[in-house]
Amino acid sequence: MNIEQFYPLFLKADKVTIDSRKIAKRDLFFAFSGENFNAATLAEKAIDDGALAAIVELPEFENKEKNIFYVPSTLEFLQQLAIHHRNQLSIPVIGLTGSNGKTTTKELIHAVLSEKFNVQYTYGNLNNHIGVPLTILSIKPEHEMAVIEMGANHQKEIELLCTIAQPDFGYITNFGKAHLEGFGGFEGVIRGKSELYDYLKNNSRVIVVNENDPIQVEKTENYPSTITFGKEGADYNYESFSEEHFVGMSYKGVKAVSKLTGEYNFTNLCAAASFGLHFGISFENIKHAVEQYTPTNMRSQVVKKDNRTLVLDTYNANPSSMAASLNNFISFEGRKTIIIGDMLELGDESEKEHQNILNMAQKLGFDQIITVGKHFKAVNPSGFSFDSTAELIEYLKQNKISSENILLKGSRGVALEKIIDFI
Repeated sequence: MNIEQFYPLFLKADKVTIDSRKIAKRDLFFAFSGENFNAATLAEKAIDDGALAAIVELPEFENKEKNIFYVPSTLEFLQQLAIHHRNQLSIPVIGLTGSNGKTTTKELIHAVLSEKFNVQYTYGNLNNHIGVPLTILSIKPEHEMAVIEMGANHQKEIELLCTIAQPDFGYITNFGKAHLEGFGGFEGVIRGKSELYDYLKNNSRVIVVNENDPIQVEKTENYPSTITFGKEGADYNYESFSEEHFVGMSYKGVKAVSKLTGEYNFTNLCAAASFGLHFGISFENIKHAVEQYTPTNMRSQVVKKDNRTLVLDTYNANPSSMAASLNNFISFEGRKTIIIGDMLELGDESEKEHQNILNMAQKLGFDQIITVGKHFKAVNPSGFSFDSTAELIEYLKQNKISSENILLKGSRGVALEKIIDFI
């Protein structure tokens, strides 16, 4: 089975899935291998459940009469099929990466562009070597644009994802201290994320640049195809303001107030607005999109509970995003408790970076500092520290936090959102 033979079958399908539990009629099922399980054993059941075809990488499970096809690598076949499909598309594709804020920015861009276009975009956090192909393969004839989020934790990963997504426009939210272990330090982060710039430059595509970010400016210097925002003389300029805890933006006197907290989200709003203006969307419509967008994904999410304000930012954490969250939260009025969880994948920098964040939190003067995880425990042994979220939950069952404002910020693996019901 090769891509050209399989593609007509793909065009007849409703969607591509790798989850055997969610097979629907007219799906294509790609059976991936795991350490302890191979989904090829479920290929026949997938067909019985209505799938049009299944791709397996164990030859003994091939059954061409049932449209079960063998390929040497399910992953490579998925990626090559996505590339083939991408080559048939003539719509603008926006590629997005960065250390912090890329998912929020992706959702804002989607919200803004959807005021005028039928836009497909990365669902949830499917932004890796499997998620990007699946997103590309979800683009249908009715879609007029696509926004593709690309995540990475090591060198050459963005390069690979660019060969699949082939973006016409690209934006890097920022360069922060995320995945230091995999990238090999902060300079490695810059090189890894800049692989998006390399692709865009080599293919004469358009780069969106935040001119307040010196790294972005340096990396795109003298490149002719840019859309810029952030400084006088840029293509688009916005003013920042806030209402209560929420970030707002103003463009030519028209104000839009988001439901996002944190000054760091102003840049994300600016990027989304710049894409919208570039594609001919009025700022009145951009304002509508910004004000209607409601974060529900534990990223800069403000929740009211029992007359208290909770800021949920528990989907991810690294030193850059942690510092930004703390600086934002200290401006809240009333007593403030922070519950901060371990920042993962920092490698040899872990102890130093956790100590820096703890020092910063203490200097800012929060009313209560609670840390969760073994990395913070190592630098905060005599403080209010818990080894795990489960241990903190047991404490909260007997002890109520009295502060009016509570911040929850930590890496995904710490799962701090589990404590919400116990606050």
